[in-house]
Amino acid sequence: MQKRIQLYNQELAYTLRRSKRARRISITIDFDSSVVVTLPWRTNILLAEEFVLQKAKWILRKIEQFHSLQGTVVPRYTYEDYLKNRDKAYEFAARKVEYFNETYQYRIHKINIKNQKTRWGSCSKKGNLNFNYKILFLPERTAEYIVVHEMCHLKELNHSRKFWDLVARTFPDHKEIRKELHR
Repeated sequence: MQKRIQLYNQELAYTLRRSKRARRISITIDFDSSVVVTLPWRTNILLAEEFVLQKAKWILRKIEQFHSLQGTVVPRYTYEDYLKNRDKAYEFAARKVEYFNETYQYRIHKINIKNQKTRWGSCSKKGNLNFNYKILFLPERTAEYIVVHEMCHLKELNHSRKFWDLVARTFPDHKEIRKELHR
């Protein structure tokens, strides 16, 4: 459903989408500056508008960032790219997990390579490590940080101080790497 809202002195058009899987309201902004607000299925529509108003500065800042990048070539990955690079990504991740596990000594059940839009990796309670195949295209140190980050979740399934202390064993500069990754 298309909606419009006034943010400061600008009118913003956005798409309101309901989802049975969503647990909370979220906002995504695509490279073309299109805004999508996802609302949990039974949530009042007025809460979506309130949420957009709360996040107005962030939304406008992101749109401005995307406008400043216009003309920049941004790679668009396809499912064929995933199929072509999945095995290389698995080899890379498995090699890095083996290397860093000499330090951590965690029990790892399985390594999976996925084609995700919004995550670089994840870890399950069962000891499975999942990585986005696109880690192949990151600078090596950044990709290694992602591997260590997910491995540390095997011990601490949260982002507590204990978790960050585990990450800091290998990457004392993890805050700078995360900032770069978010950029």
